[in-house]
Amino acid sequence: MGEEGQSCPQCFGPTLVRKSLRRNVVTLKHGAFVAQETVRICAGDCAHPSGKRVILRSQNLARLVPSGGVYGYDLEVHVGLERHLRHHQREEVRADLIREPGIALSTGQESILAARFVQHLEALHWKRAPQLAAAMREDGGYPMHIDATGEDGRGTTFVVYNAWRQWALGAWKVSTERADLVLPRLRQTAQAFGRPCAIMRDLGRAMIQAAKKLVREMEWKIPILGCHTHLLRDVGKDLMEASYDQLRDLIRRHRLRSQLRSLARGLGRGLSAELPNLRDNVESWARSATGHVLPSGANGAAFVRSLAQWTLDYAQEGEGLGFPFDRPCLDFYRRCRTIRRAADAALRKESGDARGRRKLLRLARVLDPVLSDRAFPEVAARLARRADLFERLRQALRLHPDGKTAGAIILSPERAAAELQDVRRAVERFRRDLRRRRPERGPAQDARKAIDIVLDHLKRHGGSLWGHAIRLPKEAGGGIRLVDRTNNAIERFFRRMKQGERRRSGRKVLTYDLEQLPAGAALVSNLARPDYVKILCGSLDRLPEAFAELDAAQRDEDIAACEAHGRSIPDNEVLSRSMPYQDRALIRSEALLAWIQSAAQSRAPTAALGAR
Repeated sequence: MGEEGQSCPQCFGPTLVRKSLRRNVVTLKHGAFVAQETVRICAGDCAHPSGKRVILRSQNLARLVPSGGVYGYDLEVHVGLERHLRHHQREEVRADLIREPGIALSTGQESILAARFVQHLEALHWKRAPQLAAAMREDGGYPMHIDATGEDGRGTTFVVYNAWRQWALGAWKVSTERADLVLPRLRQTAQAFGRPCAIMRDLGRAMIQAAKKLVREMEWKIPILGCHTHLLRDVGKDLMEASYDQLRDLIRRHRLRSQLRSLARGLGRGLSAELPNLRDNVESWARSATGHVLPSGANGAAFVRSLAQWTLDYAQEGEGLGFPFDRPCLDFYRRCRTIRRAADAALRKESGDARGRRKLLRLARVLDPVLSDRAFPEVAARLARRADLFERLRQALRLHPDGKTAGAIILSPERAAAELQDVRRAVERFRRDLRRRRPERGPAQDARKAIDIVLDHLKRHGGSLWGHAIRLPKEAGGGIRLVDRTNNAIERFFRRMKQGERRRSGRKVLTYDLEQLPAGAALVSNLARPDYVKILCGSLDRLPEAFAELDAAQRDEDIAACEAHGRSIPDNEVLSRSMPYQDRALIRSEALLAWIQSAAQSRAPTAALGAR
């Protein structure tokens, strides 16, 4: 490959052939082949500003494969999309490449190509920032959702997200959520994409401080919004966590769940041969039974088993949202009391046979503590009162924890803004009602504390709860557009990212995977958005070409930088609050341990060094 008509980029004069090279190249389109490349130099012996002699390589080859590389841009893009967008495992990608194009890649080379893809995509993303910013200006701006995710304090990735377009605008690894680490990333985003129309963040101190500092520095007049779901969650935990933990400890102390499971399993084993028929018999009997009478024979034992199973099926009471929106231990306690009283009613009747009554009596004895232990009703009543207060706030906010309002009705922006005002008035009425109901003195100490918790949260975060209706400029069509009331958009983004990583790695626990995953991998999800792809490169088919152009534009600058400062080495240090895995491997090595023990035993310990 060579371009005979090439002229010198410095003097535009003729060039001479310096040498010919043979290179092994592998591309997705052409497979494996040997490229014959002609290297040319300036006939006038020109040099770059760095002093390095002008050397011209094949532009045709440079559009296929990176300088000095073997594997083409199209193969890199294929591997990167399969690994980071479609979340296929390495063996799946290798098998597909061997089966169709006939390309054999090692797992190590595949990982290198996937990492190179992320680096190229991140560089292209920031290069296209002016065009992406122009598209967002046509929307009337963008809401800046900010949050971070990680596993066990490791692999923490901070992301800035545009929920209107569903674009990740930036992603960085940080050691932990601290304002001084978050703020520079917010500045970088603002410089690249312009002023947001609002900032949506959670209620963590770091995010609050970073957002305030950014707005103050930039002298913006935009709302900084607090997530309503986080407010509900924080209020619920502060209200109910202590009482909920006490109730859970009581349940564990009396081994209620384990004993019920043991009882249900034992009855099931004894009835295993007859269970299919017994289930139908029990259901028919329960449908037609009058009074609190036990059925006879095996039906009675099967009925007792069903009572124990019903008690254990307490998760059905909740919405599957987790604490504090669900209180499963409270639901379990209530079912235990219900079944215990039902057992009393049945035992008072002279019905059934001795076998069924013995099983029912055993069930009643398992559940006796919910009536005999006075701590149960006291803790449960306190938890129920506080849960009622929490539900009243939740009702005033009219917010489902997934971010949807009650009814999930699609409203016009104007109607949605009016409804948001209704919500604000409802919260204010709730606040006034709490102040009026708050006992100033007397025995109602717990009620006073609970009300104070809610009022304190509303006071601290009340200023960030409103301002979601954004008036769009005339050039964006005017009107009103709402920013989400929650930060659920970016949290859903994190959930999808982690689900993809579990699929890609085959591991449930992602501590190691998130620690090793480059931050730029969060930007790959943007490639599922057609509007983003159109601005970035036109189409995914043209992404290899965009990567080649990116490398060509930076090549001269990179050469000069390498000559002046030496070749830069990428910083692969993993930021983490916990010890990086590389350090753990070192400090647990036999060689280091042997040296430490040898040094420690080499002489008797002296007094403190300061005593010398």
